[in-house]
Amino acid sequence: MDEWTQTLGAGPLLGIAAGAIALILILVIGFRMHAFLTLILVSLLTAFVTGIPAGNIVDTLIQSFGGTLGSVALLIGLGAMLGKMVEHSGGARVLAEKMVDIFGEKRAQFGLGLASLIMGFPIFFDAGLVVMLPIIFAVARRLGNNVLLYGMPAAAAFSVMHVFVPPHPGPVAATDLYGANIGIVLLVGIIIAFPLWYVSGYLWGTFVGRRYVLPVPALFGSTDEDQPKNPPSVGTVIAVLLLPLLLIFLNTGLDFLDTAGVVDGEATWVQVLTVIGSAPVALLISVLVATWVLGRRRGENGTALEKVLDSSLGPVCSVILITGAGGMFGGVLRTSGIGDALADSLGNIGLPVIVAAYIIAVVLRLAQGSATVALVTAAGLMAPAVAAGDYSALQIVAITLATAAGSVFGSHVNDSGFWLVGRLMGMDVKTTLKTWTVQQALESVLGFAVTLVIFWIG
Repeated sequence: MDEWTQTLGAGPLLGIAAGAIALILILVIGFRMHAFLTLILVSLLTAFVTGIPAGNIVDTLIQSFGGTLGSVALLIGLGAMLGKMVEHSGGARVLAEKMVDIFGEKRAQFGLGLASLIMGFPIFFDAGLVVMLPIIFAVARRLGNNVLLYGMPAAAAFSVMHVFVPPHPGPVAATDLYGANIGIVLLVGIIIAFPLWYVSGYLWGTFVGRRYVLPVPALFGSTDEDQPKNPPSVGTVIAVLLLPLLLIFLNTGLDFLDTAGVVDGEATWVQVLTVIGSAPVALLISVLVATWVLGRRRGENGTALEKVLDSSLGPVCSVILITGAGGMFGGVLRTSGIGDALADSLGNIGLPVIVAAYIIAVVLRLAQGSATVALVTAAGLMAPAVAAGDYSALQIVAITLATAAGSVFGSHVNDSGFWLVGRLMGMDVKTTLKTWTVQQALESVLGFAVTLVIFWIG
């Protein structure tokens, strides 16, 4: 692109940013325009209004879109394939049932929630919840016919993993925009996931489950329907789910040893292991292993497996494209200098970057509903301030996860997840607001508090 210097001041630029965000909300909420089309249109208009030369606009849009998808699309696609293989093989069911057996009937909701945490690593929120619901409903019918007592902890578990842990699209996109180390983001995300879920999911879910006793909806037939006759063992399922984590941790460990001077980063064996431990390759290896262990070894032929894997990609295409378009919008904002102007304005009022990132994500989440759009947009706005600051690797990870925490705050009627949870569990809007909306707010605030501690430590 040709060299170009922004001549507008901070005030006009911030006004344009506010107008662009407002336009997104009006188009998505008021006119029900698809988020993908909305983000492209507003990105284009913002580029014109901020004065980016016409000859550079298309290149800016494409480069920002492609730059986001380059790191995001592989992870989302491979993660969806891995999750589909676990679901299709019956691994989700055997894992959930084993957890109930281990923890007993009195703590069955804890076992189901813990199983959902494990399942939530490769499986997206909505897909994971649908996979677990037949098991949740069966357990709830057997132990008192109270759906919220068993459903809320599980739904919260999938939410926590979806918001804070790669390879889910939000944290992956924010990691890329902030330039954070994905291995450290993954490690910290997994460490904080359990306490966040325990308080905002298990304890809160137990409280509302006893306060609002709702019968199990008649959405599913017998839980034995459409289940394979030869599901994998629990150990096999857990091993398949742990494989990508171990490979990615290998990469993080090698980076640490290289920095510490213990190994030579230029050595061929180190570089090969680093490639194997990169997130896309780690997930690719895991999908290939899952295809063999959960598919071919159980007697499924290649054509059937191809159809199973292919069916996993359709549902995530929208997520991938919207994430890329959100990155495009963020790229236009950065190119126009809006991000720098926002960072300067926040610096002038003394608001720490980590606090500003959280607040911006909260506002966007409440306004337009999509956690992914809120996270990607907030990260795009704050990335210049993070890049300009002298932050350690752990502090950048804390800012990344703080932005993620903001993006989940207060799910309500403009969020598809709000309707998904409410309708699947047979709740009316008022009850969903009292239970699920509050859970999402608790998850957000607690997550932000934990990231603040990590930021201060780092």
